[in-house]
Amino acid sequence: MRSLLSLLVLTTIVHAAPEAFEVGPDKVDQLPRGKEADGIIGDFVLRNDKVEAVISGNLTLRRANMSTFYGDDGITPGVLYDLTLRGANNDQITCFGPAQQQGRVSWVRVAKDGKEGEASVECVVTGALNGGLAKRHEYRVRDGWQGVLITTTVTNESAAAQKVALADKWTNFKRMGATAGVAWAEAVDPADRAGYAYGVTEAPAGFAPTKPVELKPGESFTFSRFLAIGQSPLEAVGLVAAQREPVGQISGVLKDTAGKLVATAQVLVSNDAGTAGVAQTDAQGRFAFALPEGKYSAEFNDQGRATVTQAFEVKASAPTKLDATLAVASAIQFDIRDEAKRSIPCKAQFLTEEGTDFVNLGPEMRAHGCKDQYHSERGDFRVQLPPGKYRVVVTRGIEFSHIEKTIELKAGESAKFAGTLKRLVDTTGWVSADYHNHSTPSGDNVCGTDDRLINLAAEHIEFAPTTEHNRLYDWRPHIDRLGLADFVQTVPGMELTGSAAHFNSFPFKPEPTKQDGGAPVWNKDPRITAITLRDWQGAEPDRWVQINHPDMTKNFSDADGDGRADGGFTGLAMLIDGVETQNYSDSEILHPAPWRISRGKESASEVREFVWLQMLNRGHRYVGMAVADAHTVWGNGVGGWRMYLPSASDEPAKIDWRENSRHAKAGRSYLTSGPFLTVSTSDGTLPGGTTRAQSGGVKLRVKVQCTDWIDIDRVQVLVNGRQPAELNFTRAKNPEMFGAGVVKFEREIFVPLSQDAHLIVVARGENSTLATGYGTSGQAPIHPTAYHNPIFVDADGGGFTPSGDTIGWPLPVKKPDLAAIKRQLAANAVPDAPPPVKTVAP
Repeated sequence: MRSLLSLLVLTTIVHAAPEAFEVGPDKVDQLPRGKEADGIIGDFVLRNDKVEAVISGNLTLRRANMSTFYGDDGITPGVLYDLTLRGANNDQITCFGPAQQQGRVSWVRVAKDGKEGEASVECVVTGALNGGLAKRHEYRVRDGWQGVLITTTVTNESAAAQKVALADKWTNFKRMGATAGVAWAEAVDPADRAGYAYGVTEAPAGFAPTKPVELKPGESFTFSRFLAIGQSPLEAVGLVAAQREPVGQISGVLKDTAGKLVATAQVLVSNDAGTAGVAQTDAQGRFAFALPEGKYSAEFNDQGRATVTQAFEVKASAPTKLDATLAVASAIQFDIRDEAKRSIPCKAQFLTEEGTDFVNLGPEMRAHGCKDQYHSERGDFRVQLPPGKYRVVVTRGIEFSHIEKTIELKAGESAKFAGTLKRLVDTTGWVSADYHNHSTPSGDNVCGTDDRLINLAAEHIEFAPTTEHNRLYDWRPHIDRLGLADFVQTVPGMELTGSAAHFNSFPFKPEPTKQDGGAPVWNKDPRITAITLRDWQGAEPDRWVQINHPDMTKNFSDADGDGRADGGFTGLAMLIDGVETQNYSDSEILHPAPWRISRGKESASEVREFVWLQMLNRGHRYVGMAVADAHTVWGNGVGGWRMYLPSASDEPAKIDWRENSRHAKAGRSYLTSGPFLTVSTSDGTLPGGTTRAQSGGVKLRVKVQCTDWIDIDRVQVLVNGRQPAELNFTRAKNPEMFGAGVVKFEREIFVPLSQDAHLIVVARGENSTLATGYGTSGQAPIHPTAYHNPIFVDADGGGFTPSGDTIGWPLPVKKPDLAAIKRQLAANAVPDAPPPVKTVAP
């Protein structure tokens, strides 16, 4: 009975008439899903027996995500947001805007509901709304079409001739191409097995989509193109080509010489005109597509195997069989565990030795193969690699040991790499946190959300609030699906972004069926944005609000940018909890000036950390923060910076966001790119706290631990932001104070004080980097650095009073006097800025 019912349901789906309908609360479950799915209530679903699409409704501020298109007219109602095979839930396209469609529209509505065999949705921009140029876009489907036919009509309703740009725009892809007038694109991660293509199917003679069309008053112009979806770009290309000319069917199966199916291969097809497209084999090693008649060449590529090339000819009258046999893949099989024998998330680097070419395992925004790294949610995984000599480095963040081996991999060989990552650094009672990271819902990147979560787990970030740009979102379902609940904790939040100050905040309750998940709208006045976040969805006493990568000068010194100090945005300091003093790049907490002169450029740049120290002396009490602000996995990935905060539980699954936020607000946090620093006074006062000086000063208990691939050689105590020489300890000058094991420094330091002061201890590896843990990635040149939020010391018993000291420099302003800055930098012997951190290109 169950089998018969399933067959009836399947038959109903397959033979259902095409449909077009507006999505209401009762039809939200009808929206297609996928990595780039963005449908909400008020949009329109268009579907047939082959595909399903979403056309965005004429809704307030409608856009697929923050970055579909920037600017005041960046809204995109009436365009195609999603397109996937029916039931596949594998949408990989962000937006297809026909004929430059962007900005306000007059209406979007169902034109045909499908009952007569065709379903369509129309988008209309009237001439009155658009400077006399009327536009109509109709999106149409019929059963049997594996795509959407889009017809555009533009009419000049004005009294003067107008030139009209008709080129289509689509986003967001990394690999695109064109063949014989058909544009194609591949899913950002080829493993997602999706491809798109479109081409003009009907237009007046001589029409070239890339060239504007001139319309006389009263004149109209109509053209159509077919947007296809397939399991590969090649399949989509063939579907478009079939609308215009005869095509032949090509299919094949890939096996290796041992008879095993090859499920991860790429088929790259070209002809005399160039690349026709690419395809991926499925789990059974199969591929299929269609192409116009002609002669072609196919390259069969799979990581760890020699490329096989095969010529073939396509004829419409007969199918072409394109089977091929590849060599057995060379690979490394991993089994990485912790000391409890538990399989754990980790990262593997494959650093090629002399004579072996740089290995490229895939795009930088995915976890399972990004350039020369592989991030895994488990310790057991297999990575195919070309034959060669590799220095393989396995890590799991900055608390665990690393495993490093040289492996010479022969063709067809499967090597084993097993080992235990030991937790060397004792962080009991403290958890690692990163309050700022992104994945594809943010719109300014295409890193898969699952990939971001794997990246976080592999780098041992235990608490990571969800902070997508301009969208309330929750990473929890992804964490649970990946089996990472014991490794990463989150809370729903967002980054509220605009053209000036960006803010991160949590917690919130996402409303997925609303624009931006129910998020508020950014305001150019940062105080309004901060207040909006404080009160959004109701006041929450433990809500966290921070400014990201802050412009300290504009926010707190020169709000109007006229070059005169005005105190910044009055009251802003009291509306926020923290500012990012560290965001991805190397630290300048010990830089002796608020400015740096960039090498080779006649310009001065703000030193954020120094200005923060100046502001602390003026009584500002927002805390400093360290984040990765990751947008990729390799390169701008997670792990270079993090914070440590107290926690009642050391188990990530039991981390309480409320407790974490309260500690962060109180300043009980350490900021680090590697060393684990702890500092307290003799009476137990932690960072963020206030204590009373005793006997003319205060004793600081300082301990620095480092895992086996990180080192420090300097400890400096800052007193009201200044660097007393007597409180500067280095491995070269004070070798007896520094250790060679996990504990690099453990001392009680007496800090003499004659006035109230805030104290910050900085531990830094001035002669070391993070290269072992990050290899070719952008974090590698960063110097291991850790410091904490201030401990405030009341020297006279009258309560803490900020010093007001600007540390030898006036507060920075916009339009700085470059010549005067250069003179003072030279007088103070301040070095030029170091070269910026860069990723190493393959």
